[in-house]
Amino acid sequence: MPLVIESEIERMTPGESPERLSRLVYHDPSSLARITRVALQHLRGPRSENVEVVQTRARHEMVRLERGLIILEIIVGIAPLLGLIGAVSGLVHVFSHLGLSSGGGGSDTRQIALGIAEALNATVFGLSIAVPTLVGFTYFSRKVEVMSVEMETLVVELINKCYYGRATRDQRTPQFPTSVA
Repeated sequence: MPLVIESEIERMTPGESPERLSRLVYHDPSSLARITRVALQHLRGPRSENVEVVQTRARHEMVRLERGLIILEIIVGIAPLLGLIGAVSGLVHVFSHLGLSSGGGGSDTRQIALGIAEALNATVFGLSIAVPTLVGFTYFSRKVEVMSVEMETLVVELINKCYYGRATRDQRTPQFPTSVA
């Protein structure tokens, strides 16, 4: 969210030419600049068409902003499952050793303890990956959502200012055919 573009949109007065803003967004690589460029490029057309084109570009920008979040989301889902697999594997070892051992109670206890340790270590490992990843995923998802709302507000404000004072097709004086009676 480049501050210079944001402040220029807010500074503009309704009906003012967006020439200065157009120069600012021309080379800027930000999502806001790309959406603003699309809005400015379609000012000659009707407002409704401009809004549709801007919405399409905004959806495209949202996909770009969210592209890395899918990896975090997958890690959040898979890490606890890997921990669960390790836990189940440890418990399988515990129970398999219980059935195989006979006599020597000391070795049984040691094998049971090792299996339970394996299960708990795997669970801790999975959760230690999932929890920080979930924090990161939530943080960045929220950040993208806030940016989206801010960009939408700014672009709606821009379109309102650019179309200020223009008569829409419905507001023009209707042309009725003259009828001969």
